[in-house]
Amino acid sequence: MLVNKPCGVLCQFTGADGAATLRDFVPVRGVYPAGRLDADSEGLVVLTSRGDVQERIADPRHKLPKTYWAQVEGTPAPEALARLARGVVLRDGPARAARVRVIGEPPGLWPRDPPIRSRKAIPTAWLEIVLREGRNRQVRRMTAAVGLPTLRLVRWSVGPWTLAGLRPGEWRRGDLADLAPEGGTAAPPRRESR
Repeated sequence: MLVNKPCGVLCQFTGADGAATLRDFVPVRGVYPAGRLDADSEGLVVLTSRGDVQERIADPRHKLPKTYWAQVEGTPAPEALARLARGVVLRDGPARAARVRVIGEPPGLWPRDPPIRSRKAIPTAWLEIVLREGRNRQVRRMTAAVGLPTLRLVRWSVGPWTLAGLRPGEWRRGDLADLAPEGGTAAPPRRESR
């Protein structure tokens, strides 16, 4: 299953103190996130009941690409982009090299709730970052390490699956055949919401 996790939602099915969780959006039992997004991040989360699928998605040994759109504070200099592409050293060790490029604001991107902070004197830019590993808050830590703090982070794709056709809080079934080693295309969008 594929869900577009909204900002402010915990990437789990149980929560404390009335925090919003995936259960508020996906009324299916027995599935779990294969990889996580922090509460401040938005975008694609793959849900599965199969441990082998979860491992294939979450374990960096399989090098499954994950594409993120990061709105960063500042104007990316070529040197900062080159450092991100080579990989940067984080407190928990070196982050693997990433594919990174400057993009325009992604078309069809929904407004964030709550909106990001905006400062008139400081420009922002959008980066597309493709990683093949996934550590806690990795994109945010990588962009901060090169002087470009992340203001908004959206995961667009995991392997062959994308957010195409999913608004925040919507979900659809994904075809596990798409995860075959030779790849494939994402399942056709089918909107299902709470």
